[in-house]
Amino acid sequence: MLDDTFITGLPKAELHLHIEGSLEPEQMFAFARRNRVSIPFDSVEAIRSAYSFSNLQDFLDIYYAGADVLRTEQDFHDLALAYFRRVKADGVVHAEIFFDPQTHTARGIPFQVVADGLAAGLAAAEAQLGITSRLILCFLRHLEEEDAFVTLAAAEPWLDQIAAVGLDSSEVGHPPSKFSRVFAAAASSGLKRVAHAGEEGPPEYVREALDVLGVDRIDHGNRALEDPSLVARLVREAKTLTVCPLSNHKLCVVDDLAAHPIAAMLKLGLRATVNSDDPAYFGGYVADNFRAVAPLLTRADMVQLARNSFLGSFLSDVAVNAHLATLDAYVAEQGA
Repeated sequence: MLDDTFITGLPKAELHLHIEGSLEPEQMFAFARRNRVSIPFDSVEAIRSAYSFSNLQDFLDIYYAGADVLRTEQDFHDLALAYFRRVKADGVVHAEIFFDPQTHTARGIPFQVVADGLAAGLAAAEAQLGITSRLILCFLRHLEEEDAFVTLAAAEPWLDQIAAVGLDSSEVGHPPSKFSRVFAAAASSGLKRVAHAGEEGPPEYVREALDVLGVDRIDHGNRALEDPSLVARLVREAKTLTVCPLSNHKLCVVDDLAAHPIAAMLKLGLRATVNSDDPAYFGGYVADNFRAVAPLLTRADMVQLARNSFLGSFLSDVAVNAHLATLDAYVAEQGA
């Protein structure tokens, strides 16, 4: 069992965080009042009670309802900065965060409001907290590819502030290949590519993400373990998996955290990382996720997870090496 000081002191990057999923009940209530948005809850406690679900679709229903309180640039700025303030205490020094513009444009919120608000929040986090970050524009896979093309076109003026495109929302029935053309267009624009695959979807979805979308890393990827040849490929190609233990448990991807596959992934040589996914809904931020699987891991495992988080990031080689040097110094100081 690892001590908490070691976990929170470990320099790390977070690579799988949906910024809308960091909307805490207190924020939902405050934003609803600020924007005079009606929500079906009369208190913070009532909202917290509603953050209870047992599968991905039930979660998405409350997730999209909660996002409705986000209306202004200030809301998106405040949401982002609040996330960074929380993870500063978790040892996060870099974060690559997803945002879902279609969730907002479908409500009549202009892309500019979302992008400018988040960009301002990211800039404030770097200035005030020293945490660097990147934005990843996610397409909602339950919608049609044509809608994703509309979103990519809307994002064009902000592409210098967006590092990558991603694919999220309901996985089953919406394979990565459904978005082959828009991912090719994103690649032509110089964007990195990631995709949720192998969370509830089969190993074949992971293969499609690799072969059809040409992704740089896999979000989740748990079910890849069902296919030894796929595991061997992921190891050979050094593809990063952005694993989210508390999310996996909350959504019943794994029945018991004591049986979470994170340790097995490391033993197989997979470049696994630990992340929080939607921390307000799943019970904790990145350090909480490290704590959740700490009984399964050694200190060396923890260090490898942190190392993987930088190696799997979209930072420059110079920045990655600087973070790895800081990590090595911390490990030496701790005698780990």
